[in-house]
Amino acid sequence: MTKSGGAPPAKADGKTEYASPPVPTRAAAMACLDAFVPRAGQAYAQGRNTATAPGQQGAVSGLSPYIRHRLITEAEVLAPVLERHGPVVGEAFIREVFWRSYWKGWLELRPALWDSYKARLAACQQDRALMARAHQAMRGQTGIDCFDAWAHELTATGTLHNHIRMWFASIWCFTLELPWVVGADAFFHHLLDADAASNLLSWRWVAGSQTPGKHYVARAANIETYTQGRFAPHGRLNETPAPIIEPNPAPLPGLPTAAPLPGGRVGVLLHEDDLGFETLELGGMVPAAVAGLAVPDARSPQGASALAGAWTRHAVQDALTRVGACLEGKSPLLTPDDVCGWARAAGLDAVLTPWAPVGWVADELNRLEQPLAAAGIHLIRHRRAWDETCWPLAQRGFFAFKTHIPALLAKLLPDTPRSSHA
Repeated sequence: MTKSGGAPPAKADGKTEYASPPVPTRAAAMACLDAFVPRAGQAYAQGRNTATAPGQQGAVSGLSPYIRHRLITEAEVLAPVLERHGPVVGEAFIREVFWRSYWKGWLELRPALWDSYKARLAACQQDRALMARAHQAMRGQTGIDCFDAWAHELTATGTLHNHIRMWFASIWCFTLELPWVVGADAFFHHLLDADAASNLLSWRWVAGSQTPGKHYVARAANIETYTQGRFAPHGRLNETPAPIIEPNPAPLPGLPTAAPLPGGRVGVLLHEDDLGFETLELGGMVPAAVAGLAVPDARSPQGASALAGAWTRHAVQDALTRVGACLEGKSPLLTPDDVCGWARAAGLDAVLTPWAPVGWVADELNRLEQPLAAAGIHLIRHRRAWDETCWPLAQRGFFAFKTHIPALLAKLLPDTPRSSHA
């Protein structure tokens, strides 16, 4: 139930006032980072769990869609935080950034889980009664006021506070008794920062599958506290559920091998998993051509929502605009069917693409490899030093990974000054 006096901001017509979606450009990412850095220490640590009303600024950074698409890199985000706050005061935010790398590495070492998820989702979609209940929930028609409000917010903005995502997933799994795979797909459909690893594994974690037997239970008292009294769903939630236990696949012995930088005439194919052309480690190589690949509709059988699809395509186009400022020639936005023709027309010997971690972009690139090879063009997947260093450490749980963070910072950001604030 919504507590009196605690409703979200509303327009004159009674509808909730939502903040505008973030602008999908690197310039906007840098501005967002500059605005957040002063708040990245104690203010973030103390306030990050509080889910403020829509349209109100909270303690979180707002950087998630930018980092997810690498309009800004993890190193670029952490360097000013370390310089301003140091590793102790800035620890909470630093840890959250490394969670992303941990999730990606964990799934990269267990790619079978992505295929299993897709197969299970396809099976669920054959159950018409089940999907009708899921669609009703996503329309915000459950009668649980907090959940319904969050469903509307997700649909309208493509974003949700991280704490709300956890509550939402827990209510979905344990109160509404809907499959977590269908909930994960709903998030893939709507989220601006939809990421295969972070989304998929976070849903499994809430359900109790990622860390077997340890689930996250949404409790009315917790929701009341961290929504500052806006919602208090006492008596509406299942607060004593059993975890949903599923086996984890065994990890691969190591990461798939990344190819070295190629010789000859090389084109670069950017994609929605990595749009940081300026920060690619190309060893001085100047590309003969650059193009962008946007496949947001591949993320879900539903495709991407209109908002999420447009945001992603605009982000890719922003990267291509930035490329045009430093390289001569047109940098087109391609569909997968266009890539071979583009590469042949440019006379390329190889197409180099930033490494796409396990997910829908990697699936599309895998399908491109054979037609490119048939045209005598090599597809080279180039992995960044950040990922090469972090991902192999995701062998176990995050708390084992977390012990490596000081060494990772020393190795990956060796020249960044550290604040002495304690």
